Amino acid sequence: MSDPTATSDDNPQAVTFDTDYEVGQDNVEVWGFDIHNPVFFVSALIIVAFVAVSLAMPAETKSFFQGLRTGVTSTFDWLFISAGNIFVLFALFLAVSKFGNIRLGGQDATPEFSFTGWLAMLFAAGMGIGLMFFGVFEPVAHFQKPPLFVAPENTELARDVAMAATIFHWGLHPWAIYAIVGLSLAFFSYNRGLPLTIRSVFYPIFGERVWGWFGHVIDILAVFATLFGLATSLGFGAEQALAGMNYLFGIPATDINKVILIGCITAMATVSVMAGLDGGVKRLSEINMTIAFALLVFVIIAGPTIAILTGFFDNLGSYLWRIVPLSNPVGRDEVFLHGWTTFYWAWWISWSPFVGMFIARVSRGRTVREFVTCVLIIPTLVSVLWMTTFGGTALVQLIDTGYTGVAETVTKWQPELSLFKMLELLPMASVLSFVGIVLVVVFFVTSSDSGSLVIDTITAGGKLEPPVGQRVFWAVFEGLVAIALMLGGGLASLQAAAIATGLPFTLVLLLMCVATYLGLSAEHRLLKANNAAGG
Repeated sequence: MSDPTATSDDNPQAVTFDTDYEVGQDNVEVWGFDIHNPVFFVSALIIVAFVAVSLAMPAETKSFFQGLRTGVTSTFDWLFISAGNIFVLFALFLAVSKFGNIRLGGQDATPEFSFTGWLAMLFAAGMGIGLMFFGVFEPVAHFQKPPLFVAPENTELARDVAMAATIFHWGLHPWAIYAIVGLSLAFFSYNRGLPLTIRSVFYPIFGERVWGWFGHVIDILAVFATLFGLATSLGFGAEQALAGMNYLFGIPATDINKVILIGCITAMATVSVMAGLDGGVKRLSEINMTIAFALLVFVIIAGPTIAILTGFFDNLGSYLWRIVPLSNPVGRDEVFLHGWTTFYWAWWISWSPFVGMFIARVSRGRTVREFVTCVLIIPTLVSVLWMTTFGGTALVQLIDTGYTGVAETVTKWQPELSLFKMLELLPMASVLSFVGIVLVVVFFVTSSDSGSLVIDTITAGGKLEPPVGQRVFWAVFEGLVAIALMLGGGLASLQAAAIATGLPFTLVLLLMCVATYLGLSAEHRLLKANNAAGG
């Protein structure tokens, strides 16, 4: 049987769209490298050069990325916002469409992981560090400067708008992006037997050309988007973990300590990624969600319990009521539009190859309706609860008690301290802060190890079990990219890198919607014909 991962020159008859086949597994040593196509070589070469240049010229790197972020967000804000809206509408359409009963892997396929284990892995990969970093800071920031018009004296309305704006960034829009990428990859891999890599999704549109340089370029873009999106998250994690260590133990948040922390956590992620999906990533994700759930429950009980429980429904309603005006780029506050929404959408899009492919790897046996509903709705509801618990508690502290600890972190723009300042007023504040640091670190590790598995799969042409040595290579270079960007401009450079890689991938995702519709339509017609024939 021919290897579908080969280039079109080597394998002109690689696959026909309606033919199932198994992805070829080359005889590669466990600790070797799989460089059968140019994706690994080109990606690795550019990343190595980027790290070297960034470390050699940190001032120039900082200046370049600052200008890049300003240019991209001010010029292409309309593209990011419009694309985000299209992704939500398309995902909702898939959930209620005639395609809903199509099962990933065929009608007889069964889920590989339990429902709770599946949810734990997709949520830990999809949000992780971001919820810890912005969960307290963002609601207070939007309360102080509401993105929609609010009369200065209307405190209650300002609170509602602040929570709606926060949930807007962590709700349906990011998870729709993940759902589309994950569903596309899972369908074309499990139902059509194509390699689990981004290029496979475009077979209905471009045919055999996806095995040539056109496909190589798509996969290389996916590697860059994933790597820089992850680097941004790792930077956030390092900033917050060190801020917590400084807060609790007086450890200074110097560049050297940031490098040491990223190095240590990268080492832990490397050990996890060597253990594989079941032995490392799944176990860490479940531990992660257990700690996060315990912290969430404690804050609900020890904090303003009634305000949190009632606020969940109020905030969910406020979000749904205001999602349309928040989704409209016209007439919006430019700081909110460029500094928040455009960055978030670019960040989510740059994360989408990583999260989408990771979700696809663990979602065989789910129906399209189950997949989209769970990936879209359940994490959104969890995000509402998380933001209501942590951000809502900070708002109660500010509005009802006059505590300004979190508000000061907004004024001084120190989001890495916001969580620890909010926990100050709760019982066992030091213990809670330590748990928060541990949670950030574990989120850090789960993001890095699952990201390494995904990049490894892409650069190996879609093989599900590529060489361990290659996993180690990408795990190490994720940490090096984060270090290079951190030293070359800090979080601003990290955010700019995510935005820059998210821009071209936005166009890839829009085209992916078309390819997914074509693929599901063909599958639906095939199933309908089989049912009619009694097959």
